[in-house]
Amino acid sequence: MIRKIYFTILVTVITATAALAQTVDVNFNGLAFLDNREYKDFIPRSRTYSGTLTALDFGLNLDSLNHFVVGVNGIHEFGAIPFFLKVNPVFYYKYQSAKWLFFAGEFPREGLLSNYPRALLNDTLRYFRPNIEGLLACYQSAHFMETGWIDWVSRQTQTQREQFLFGFEGKYRPWLSGPFYISHYFFLMHDAGAEILLPTDRINDNGAGQVRLGLDFTHRQRLLDSLSFEAGGMISLERARGINGFKTPAGFVASAYASYGRFAAFNEFYAGQGSIIDYGDSFYEKKFYDRLDLIFTPFLAAGLKGSFIFSIHRTPGYTSNQEAFRVTYDLGRKVIARFKDK
Repeated sequence: MIRKIYFTILVTVITATAALAQTVDVNFNGLAFLDNREYKDFIPRSRTYSGTLTALDFGLNLDSLNHFVVGVNGIHEFGAIPFFLKVNPVFYYKYQSAKWLFFAGEFPREGLLSNYPRALLNDTLRYFRPNIEGLLACYQSAHFMETGWIDWVSRQTQTQREQFLFGFEGKYRPWLSGPFYISHYFFLMHDAGAEILLPTDRINDNGAGQVRLGLDFTHRQRLLDSLSFEAGGMISLERARGINGFKTPAGFVASAYASYGRFAAFNEFYAGQGSIIDYGDSFYEKKFYDRLDLIFTPFLAAGLKGSFIFSIHRTPGYTSNQEAFRVTYDLGRKVIARFKDK
């Protein structure tokens, strides 16, 4: 029934606005994943995620700056009944100019917040929460980029808690020809509770931020295709109102990335106080954590990428492993109709 409603809305919007649009385009994209996690220090989280995420949408382009997009995306976990675990509507307004990017509505997360460290926003959000529901604005110039966003997680009812995330990320490169840059990331989840609070309920705030100094030697060496290093600090913010103020565990973070041809390696390191970040990777609850990803990408074609990733996780007293295979496909926006102004 829900799928029929979404399809009816899709057809109605396209029919009603086609006469006003300069062009109508279509996009299809998909993600197939098999992600096996053998976490020795997090037994309840040691499981396999597998399935497909597919999305189809139509864009109504009023001009080169203003766009409306409507469609659906759905996730299926292998072996699950019913077939779709969840079907989400996609409906948003997009403004894009040389320096500004603005989204309002329900729009894909992929490509917009993909730079966030996993310590803040974990990688399973890519599988199970593919949409941002809210607003996002991005400004970009030759030296500077800043993105701010807000994402509603839950609407308040008598039993459901009001929850939303907001944050910002940015990068500053003082010299275009130099390798040095500064980047920062921040997000906070505000949990305001339900309309009817139980005696034990509290309003909660939970989030984290990072500031990093980076060196990107991708265009300055001949042996590798990519080479970059980052190091900086992380602080988390944890508060249950009425009980205490903000807890602010802090630590040191560093990462390194190198690639050559179809092979790549990515290493992340953390040392400091353990942080409980609700939407972050649980490994950062430890005082020491090191992760090494070894990546092989045998499948490459126009719009298609398939990669095997073998990960080694090290925490005090434990060494865990993870194996993942992901295939992504993006058709790209294809114009299917053009309309002339009357």
